[in-house]
Amino acid sequence: MASRSTVIQTPLGTFSVDDREVRVTLHTSHDGIEFVGRLFFAESDWTNNGIPDRGVFPGRTTDDVLALARDLQPDELTQRYRRANAEKRKYHGLRQITLELLAKVRYQNRVGVGMRNGLLDPVAGQHELDLTEGEMVNLIRQMKFQAGVES
Repeated sequence: MASRSTVIQTPLGTFSVDDREVRVTLHTSHDGIEFVGRLFFAESDWTNNGIPDRGVFPGRTTDDVLALARDLQPDELTQRYRRANAEKRKYHGLRQITLELLAKVRYQNRVGVGMRNGLLDPVAGQHELDLTEGEMVNLIRQMKFQAGVES
């Protein structure tokens, strides 16, 4: 499968929810098989892309995806915004440690593959695997302090 293409951001407009103005943007990219769009909601004072809706809009073309998103009724947008807002990430510290742990797992796998394919010296490779394992254990020990802490 091909890597993801550039994301096309299409503003869809704004709507009011609970006395707040919410900006809606459609982010569309090609995933190697089809075009996939996802809504992002941002309140007017937010400077980031906002929070993503978990639902996606698939299509053969970007126009197909855009048509699906534009067919949503205002009450459907409100429901999707409320769902996205209820599911947004709150535990950033734990998430960051998890991402670091995954990076270590990927690195450890690259070292292991390099050793098995004869690209890395077995002694040096084993040393790297041991160091990485120690770093992973330290990350896991930090997780209990971040669990349940909102940021």
